[in-house]
Amino acid sequence: MAVDYTVIVLYLAGMLAMGWWGMRRAKSKSEFLVAGRRLGPWMYSGTMAAIVLGGASTIGGVGLGYKYGLSGAWMVFAIGLGLLALSVFFSARIARLKVYTVSEMLDLRYGGRAGVISGVVMWAYTLMLAVTSTIAYATIFDVLFDLPRTVAIVLGGAIVVAYSTLGGMWSITLTDMVQFVVKTIGVLILLLPIAVIKAGGFAEMKAQLPTEYFAPLGIGGETIFTYVLIYTFGMLIGQDIWQRVFTARTDKVAKWGGTVAGTYCLVYALAGAVIGTAAKVLYPNLPSADDAFATIVKDELPMGVRGLVLAAALAAVMSTSSGALIACATVANNDIWSKLRGLTAGGGEDHDEVKGNRLFILLMGIATICIAIALNDVVQALTVAYNLLVGGLLVPILGGLLWRRGTVQGALAAVTVGGLSVIGLMWAYGILANEPVYYGLLASLAAYVIVSLATRPTDAAVLANWRARLAGQDAAEADATPETVPAAATG
Repeated sequence: MAVDYTVIVLYLAGMLAMGWWGMRRAKSKSEFLVAGRRLGPWMYSGTMAAIVLGGASTIGGVGLGYKYGLSGAWMVFAIGLGLLALSVFFSARIARLKVYTVSEMLDLRYGGRAGVISGVVMWAYTLMLAVTSTIAYATIFDVLFDLPRTVAIVLGGAIVVAYSTLGGMWSITLTDMVQFVVKTIGVLILLLPIAVIKAGGFAEMKAQLPTEYFAPLGIGGETIFTYVLIYTFGMLIGQDIWQRVFTARTDKVAKWGGTVAGTYCLVYALAGAVIGTAAKVLYPNLPSADDAFATIVKDELPMGVRGLVLAAALAAVMSTSSGALIACATVANNDIWSKLRGLTAGGGEDHDEVKGNRLFILLMGIATICIAIALNDVVQALTVAYNLLVGGLLVPILGGLLWRRGTVQGALAAVTVGGLSVIGLMWAYGILANEPVYYGLLASLAAYVIVSLATRPTDAAVLANWRARLAGQDAAEADATPETVPAAATG
């Protein structure tokens, strides 16, 4: 394992080095939070794919393939569909708004007063997303170094917190690009063909496994519908995803770069399912489907390659973890703390704002590590996060983008009714039940429409400003930052 250990250690050292490099370039709020809004198509596509394809997509995607066969691709496939929908239909308009958070978009659309409540919901979602990603370090470092769970979480979490705190979005962008390359080589180019060959090829896999393992809908129609509802729609409204949209150099980069990333996700989804199906042939009696990835890597790959593929799994977790962490800190500072103190999100000097956001990343990172150590059930935490996100925020966000008659009172009612309904229904039906997100979403929609129609329309001046921002007419005032961007970042 010496060669494998060397590969992993070099990878982790490289992540920290890029954090230090990014710190020297993140001199303004725009550079620290959204990489100066300067990413070209190559870097934008790579970093967007990196953040949405995390540990759940890699380890969990292979696990679903082990359990259900090719239809196990549907979870990650739903993520890819969501990213494609966001990129094709909404990303250009979102990028032109020149804001930093989803809650700022809601305030801009509805004329204020929606930001703090929506910020609290979004903060809870991003925090739980960061926690679940951090917990995944325990599995990976246990395979790599046989470390105790707590030590593994602290080690992996500390590295992510360090490079995220140092350089903000610049560091995260640079590390995500490396992680994208490592995942592509490790999972698609190396692990996928090796797993299929070791399993005897597709003909042998079909001979060894039941027919339903190769049925497109074998996982079940209701499960597929739930994946689409939670993950596809979740991609449309998550702060961690929107914050990457804000990094695009132009609205065209956001649209077409995101489309490339979404297509990549569809390929990655199928690859994970195929690897899991091959693992089922090789190891038909694993105690847990989620052990399939680690087992096939440990037992079937040669040294060096094994280290690179394990680095790919680590890269998947780190990209999601760092993206969720900076999103959580951005919401906590800009949407909650600043507003509770009576400050505007854009007030203050850039240098002070960089310090403040850096401090919040550090604080949220420490909180994430502590919660991850105390929490055991990753699936439940992630389910709570996505249920709150979709049930509470999907309707007012998409309503604001698509329906002119929506009002701030309707948005607040949708967030409150949807969020409380989801919480109550999870208590009644169970956290992992499908009903909470179904009924919570319907309750949010009903509250939004009824209250919006029962209240005065949004002020014409607010809507005029909103339409101007959507058209990019106000772009110049957003963040005029110095041209300090490395040439490679323009893609």
